[in-house]
Amino acid sequence: MGASIDDLQVLRVAEALADDVWKQVAGWSDFSRDTVGKQLTRAVDSIGANISESFGRYHYGEKVQFLYCAQGSVFETKYWLNRVHKRKLMPESEVLNQIERIGHLARLLNGFLTYIKQSRKIHTSSDGKPFVKTLLFMPLTSSNLTSYLLQRI
Repeated sequence: MGASIDDLQVLRVAEALADDVWKQVAGWSDFSRDTVGKQLTRAVDSIGANISESFGRYHYGEKVQFLYCAQGSVFETKYWLNRVHKRKLMPESEVLNQIERIGHLARLLNGFLTYIKQSRKIHTSSDGKPFVKTLLFMPLTSSNLTSYLLQRI
């Protein structure tokens, strides 16, 4: 049986961060919410959305492309968190906590992307011609990914 999208730790972390940001932004003044808040919320929501989109793609290139988009959204989220910090829209301790969490998410996402890239192997057919075999359809569980990441450290 293949992996479920619910098995992806990187997605669960992205969702938790997005939900926490939403709760914070919802309490801001209209001006702050309309300028910085909406941009921050869109950026952080985009991380999980792109991870999900990647999971649903069949072709290797599309999977990687959506994960690269998720990485871009991580950097955009960090940018908006820096604006939040500078403009004092959240308590400093909360902003620093969110920045630490986005850093952790970036490392998980990078590890997941590396795992996807490593799962694509080049083989030789019986007639000697090279071909690519993607091993993305093996059961992908949190323990498989954790094992893989621990081997890389």
